[in-house]
Amino acid sequence: MKVKSNHLVSQKLQSFCQKAMIGLISTSTLITQSLWNPPAIAGISNNYCQISTDAISKKNNLRNTYLQGNVEARQAYQNIVTEHNNLLKNCRNQNWLKNQAIWLRLYPCDTKPGALEDILDQLVNKGYNQVYIEVFYDSQVLLPANNNSTPWQSVIDSPNANNTDLLAQAIQKGHERGLKVYAWLFTMNFGYTYAQRWDRQGVLAINGRGQDSLSYVPDGSQAFVDPYHPQARSDYYRLVEEVAKRRPDGILFDYIRYPRGTGTHSVVSSVKDLWIYGEASKQVLYQRAQNRQGRALIDRYIRNGYITAQDISAVKEGYPDETIPLWQGRTPLAWEYGASAQQLQQKLQLDLWYLTVAHAAQGVIDFLAVASDPAQRQGIQSGAVFFPDANQTVGEMGFDSRLQPWDKFPVNMEYHPMSYGVCGHSGCIVDLVRRVTDMANPRVRITPALAGGWGQAVNDRPSLENQMESIRRTLPQINSISHFAYSWQEPELDRQRRFCSL
Repeated sequence: MKVKSNHLVSQKLQSFCQKAMIGLISTSTLITQSLWNPPAIAGISNNYCQISTDAISKKNNLRNTYLQGNVEARQAYQNIVTEHNNLLKNCRNQNWLKNQAIWLRLYPCDTKPGALEDILDQLVNKGYNQVYIEVFYDSQVLLPANNNSTPWQSVIDSPNANNTDLLAQAIQKGHERGLKVYAWLFTMNFGYTYAQRWDRQGVLAINGRGQDSLSYVPDGSQAFVDPYHPQARSDYYRLVEEVAKRRPDGILFDYIRYPRGTGTHSVVSSVKDLWIYGEASKQVLYQRAQNRQGRALIDRYIRNGYITAQDISAVKEGYPDETIPLWQGRTPLAWEYGASAQQLQQKLQLDLWYLTVAHAAQGVIDFLAVASDPAQRQGIQSGAVFFPDANQTVGEMGFDSRLQPWDKFPVNMEYHPMSYGVCGHSGCIVDLVRRVTDMANPRVRITPALAGGWGQAVNDRPSLENQMESIRRTLPQINSISHFAYSWQEPELDRQRRFCSL
């Protein structure tokens, strides 16, 4: 595994510094009527492939009746589920938006008879043909308690439902309704409970001030791991293997980054800001040295946060058989060979800064490669969830503290940029998506994630219809979009599901 720090330096002027084109859309151009006029489809109520009110009512009545034991109603309900599957498929085939997805968290009470069917029917009613089910979050995993070999607690941990495989059920019932079902997982954020395990000490990422993310992030619940730690990689690999056994249509990896600081801590501008001080990360960093002078300078740099001319002289005296310090990605310039320690100090310190930033970023890339391997081995589509602006440089020497090098993620993955801009109109949202389309490989399938509500502006964001139409007009190559999240669209229903008891 090699890291090319000089290549990362060049990205400072290219990928990392590349700015999104400005193309603000005025609030005066709010969409009042869709510009896409497909042929009318019986049972579909609008241009967003939503099921008509009468058809929804009929389906709900049949579902409730069969749950009361009516055998004839059960067959009629299955027939209308199949009918709506076909309606949605036909509508999406004729629609500019081929895939419309929604993010969904399931709860223990969704194991009750008919509860899962009710939720999935609601999604189809709203025109969704994909659902991203949250499978790993907050130290919990959506696997049966009696069949969970991971170090995380099962979401469903009740004597009455310890054998219930809600993920497998959601995949099966989703497919019956024409929904593609993806598993959505936190990635480098393993959760508070994991961090408290006595047998997992030393796994968390550490910065140069001795902090882990539990003390660094204000909510105190985020436990980001050292991406180079073999235990973290092994635990997560086992998790993805178990999820992949359920054969979802895809697996989405979220939190593929480091924690985000607040205020001045939102920018990393010193090696002490980097999350590379865990033992595993440090050892890999030392291995990037290509001679003993290089290793000695790396060590002094991360310990002190800088190097001096005296450090360079001491290293040269300690290893006189070597001409100049070397590490991966560093190609010395001709003038360096005859330069004094004073002349070399600024150049070597800059090179070390870019080496350590590149090392931190490479950890994210490598962890994603490990995480997605079980999915790839089974032919399951994988995708990366990220912030479009999380790979930027800030000022002359700084970087966004998340260090999320999404423009270096594999091109065989789907890209799911969280495009949550807030500016009172859709312009800033479109700009975030455009930044991704400008920087990503043309072969990458991009599915922007939008936040908001149907038919109304929410928290200074335009309606979902407005956002989607703005993207369609400005970036017509985008034909797949997701909405975050079911809980935002149906807060009361989500609250009832979350706090009910089995």
